[in-house]
Amino acid sequence: MLNKEKFIEESLKESSEVKLKIENACKNEILKAVEALVNSFKSKNKLLLCGNGGSAADCQHIATEFVIRLSHNLQRPALPAIALTTDTSNLTAGGNDIGFENVFARSIEGLGNEGDVLFAISTSGNSKNIIKAVEKAKEKNIYTIGFLGGSGGELKSLVHLPIIIPSSNVQRIQEGHITVAHIICELVEDELFG
Repeated sequence: MLNKEKFIEESLKESSEVKLKIENACKNEILKAVEALVNSFKSKNKLLLCGNGGSAADCQHIATEFVIRLSHNLQRPALPAIALTTDTSNLTAGGNDIGFENVFARSIEGLGNEGDVLFAISTSGNSKNIIKAVEKAKEKNIYTIGFLGGSGGELKSLVHLPIIIPSSNVQRIQEGHITVAHIICELVEDELFG
């Protein structure tokens, strides 16, 4: 049986250590992501997001921060961001009719345009439906940013810009993804509306 107090202490320590490592491991990539999004939004393009499980929930979370706002002391217009993970009819029809590995690629085919940005979120970097989404996005000249972890998996070399959280623990990777996404959103808000 776990020592609950020690487990809490170790989990918080591990989480904070990973977040501190993100500065050195990801700072340049975060700045490049901000630049890509600012340029895309200035050109009247949009952000698309895809991921599975907890990463699917992160897509909704991140898209909402862009559409509604992250900084509550800032009044600004909505920014166009679409989580491709939220339409259950689309996801279930796609899973049934064309295979689950194709559902995000199909949405990108229908909704994506040249100049858009795709956040492809995968803690392992090896999710087949995310790989296919990135391949489709690149066919359409959509700039791809991978939110990854561990070694970066197959997606590391497929995306234009890999942001790899320096951890192999899925929980810590997911926490890192949200932290980085919040930083990116806040910097984009400041650049466009600050």
